[in-house]
Amino acid sequence: MMKRFAIPLLALAFFVLQTQSAFACGGLVAPNGAVRLSRATTFVAWHNGIERYLTAFTYQGDVTNLGWIVPLPAVPLKIEEGGAWTLQRLNLEAHPFNQFGLVRLQAASNASSAQVLEQVKIEALNITVLRGSGQEVLNWATGNGFFLNDDTRGHLLAYAKGSPIFMAAKFDTTAARARHQIAGDGAPILITMRTAHLWVPLEVLAIDDQQVQADLYLLTDQPVNTSNLGAMVGQSPVGTAVPGAPGFQLAFQEKMNPNLYHDLSTDRNMGWVWQNSWLTYLNLNAPASVVTYDLGIDQSGVIRLAPFGTPPMAVVDGQTPHAIPSWLPKMPIGTPQMLLGLVALLSVASSLLLIFRARTRSRLSR
Repeated sequence: MMKRFAIPLLALAFFVLQTQSAFACGGLVAPNGAVRLSRATTFVAWHNGIERYLTAFTYQGDVTNLGWIVPLPAVPLKIEEGGAWTLQRLNLEAHPFNQFGLVRLQAASNASSAQVLEQVKIEALNITVLRGSGQEVLNWATGNGFFLNDDTRGHLLAYAKGSPIFMAAKFDTTAARARHQIAGDGAPILITMRTAHLWVPLEVLAIDDQQVQADLYLLTDQPVNTSNLGAMVGQSPVGTAVPGAPGFQLAFQEKMNPNLYHDLSTDRNMGWVWQNSWLTYLNLNAPASVVTYDLGIDQSGVIRLAPFGTPPMAVVDGQTPHAIPSWLPKMPIGTPQMLLGLVALLSVASSLLLIFRARTRSRLSR
């Protein structure tokens, strides 16, 4: 049975980049279970206290009423169409080889319903930002035609303990067909929020009895690392696993290059991308039963995990005693590899020098 709370996390649920993957969403997937999560992709950027999520929503299956609800760390400053080609371009970078307007929605009349903060329509997607307790969000969802099973209700209540802000979205399949959008192929959504740290809810992707397959792209001011020691000595994190998260690996990292900067910053509504940044790609491939956490990045660039339902900023703040003190110097990324290369070069040079001296002595002794 599906957990039905697989959501494109607000940023976490994404469309498939060059493959027929789908994002099935949660709390509100089709009641007959006709929709399945194939792969999720998301792009999350944090700079100067502003976090941006870029996500798109797709599904597979014949459904007429589809939607999802996701937890947010703060009230969005803006919700708009995201880049038209950004996700595909990020996929290409990390894998080198291989009109919106306001819309009125029917509001629940229950006095204990959540407060509606904003309503936006982006192509065939109706979006509502809510504030309220877990029960108030459930009341609003029920009053607005969302299908919620017991498992979904439990997860919404747990996430509400950490943050009272949620985003609900309903996919208008009739409008989608009129736009010739097939299999739930929707417009990318860009959500801008003010946060103290980067935060990504990952548990929302876990659906019972399914393998969680997700691509996560991060854009940050400094390199991201999977360990304190690695961040301090400048050890490249590429190929390392995220501690405490089976199947979660940091697979690619690079400083923003001119070609990538041009391609991203010239896309629709993506002019905020900054040059002096680092791109990190993480791949998650694990059973749903072990994806029980959300992710944050601390001031040293180290990945932190915490059980879902932890207040968003507490994913990092609750672990700061274990972080690297800010006054300690950090070595540039790749320092250990550079030193090893230098040692190897010196070893070769020393060997050649010894051979040269031995031959010189041999000639002189004749």
